[in-house]
Amino acid sequence: MRDLQEIVSEFDFAGRYQGAEECTTGHINDTFFVQFEGEDTSKRYVLQRINHHVFRQPAGVMENIAAVTDHLRRKIRDRKGDPSREALRIIPTKEGQLLYRSQHGEYWRAYDFIEGARTYQQVEKPVHFYHAGRTFGQFQCLLSDFPAESLHETIERFHDTPKRLADLRRVVDADSVGRVAGVQREIDFVLQRSDDTAVIVDLMSEGSIPLRVTHNDTKFNNILIDDETGEGICVLDLDTVMPGSALYDFGDAIRFGASTAKEDEPNLDLVALDLELFTHFTRGYLEMAREFLNPMEIKHLAFSAKLLTLETGIRFLADYLDGDQYFRIERPGHNLERARTQFKLVADMEAQMSVMEDIVQSILRGDLKEGA
Repeated sequence: MRDLQEIVSEFDFAGRYQGAEECTTGHINDTFFVQFEGEDTSKRYVLQRINHHVFRQPAGVMENIAAVTDHLRRKIRDRKGDPSREALRIIPTKEGQLLYRSQHGEYWRAYDFIEGARTYQQVEKPVHFYHAGRTFGQFQCLLSDFPAESLHETIERFHDTPKRLADLRRVVDADSVGRVAGVQREIDFVLQRSDDTAVIVDLMSEGSIPLRVTHNDTKFNNILIDDETGEGICVLDLDTVMPGSALYDFGDAIRFGASTAKEDEPNLDLVALDLELFTHFTRGYLEMAREFLNPMEIKHLAFSAKLLTLETGIRFLADYLDGDQYFRIERPGHNLERARTQFKLVADMEAQMSVMEDIVQSILRGDLKEGA
């Protein structure tokens, strides 16, 4: 990894470089864990190559991350927490910059590696998902006084579901790789729910839901779980931190974490909403977030899970029809499998929506407490 070592040499790491291990999870960026040795200790860092075809404003991405993590670290210190474990810390370049642009036009950045914790691709213990809810809720709570409008919109209209629907219509009309005929059922599924796509955007436009700092990619695997306590300690992957709705974060977390199957499970019989996991996450989330959420946000929590699942399915389907340009795939038809999984989950959420709404209200009343 000689080329990687040259990149490593540009950052203000402590110690002597020993080597690197590639992380193979994640759809977008390339991630490496780099090892350094000091006189008495060893230390790891996270080194990432930013996909600048997806994030076309790498400098804006890093300015957002720096502003948000600085705010988080101050708040964590104020409440006597441990900012070294509870918030990401950017490692600057030797020239004091937030990222490094190589001679090949690649953009690189680095963080401290947080030891004694790990991420999980799926929920293995319900209590982990409860703590994930608390961690995402706390993330939003600590940032509830941050001026969201000051952040860059690094991916324009990222969770604008009507735009995602328009994008799908465009690639259907173009049919550039000849795949439309084979997925008419999936296209029809989306079009039958087109009225749902504008609900949150319209509520924000009319001022019923406020603009907030949101993570916008709240998958369970973006939470670090402490190895000893099983508690969520840190929110990762802040590339999509932007102005948005708190509902985007809640809905996407349920979409990914409360499903009974993986995001790309080809056997749709295995795909459903796990109401127990929905309850665990919602309880944890509301313990931290209810103090700043307004009534209209709370009213739409359950609906947001359905909407974000539908939106994600639309994105996977559109990428499949566009020749798999955005999401990294591991096999032919991978994005179609992902889309079908999302749509099956949407259908199951629709069947259980009244139960989901009742669970939210029961938690707010205090009827569903830890262990209930």
